[in-house]
Amino acid sequence: MESAQERRQRRPAEDDGRLVAAGAYGALLLLGVGEGLIGSFQFSLVAGPVPVAALAFDLLILLTCVAGAWGMRRPFGGLMPAVGWFVASFVMAMGTPGGSIVITNSGPGQWYLFGGAACAVAGVIVGFVMWPRKTAR
Repeated sequence: MESAQERRQRRPAEDDGRLVAAGAYGALLLLGVGEGLIGSFQFSLVAGPVPVAALAFDLLILLTCVAGAWGMRRPFGGLMPAVGWFVASFVMAMGTPGGSIVITNSGPGQWYLFGGAACAVAGVIVGFVMWPRKTAR
């Protein structure tokens, strides 16, 4: 017969859950970086005077932040894609010593950067409002 102590030793460690959560947060961060990189190259697609791609990428980062917070049931889940998006997008907007930039100072570029930043912040705020951090009793 197997004792209770032997059964406890066979159970997965509590650290396994933390490892899975850390991996999920890392994946959300990389998702935000990916959205920022793709958006940095595709933001300029327009339909007439409307910067359709920039607005679509703005909406995408908003939805990603809200979905990340919802999926993790923690505000930090919404923060990770926002941080990844900010880092990728603003690095791509910086000029190089040779003078090259990817995100130009045009209407679609401004909609992409400023609209995306506003949507990322809004998504993080939604995460903090909908899934607040639980306090210990």
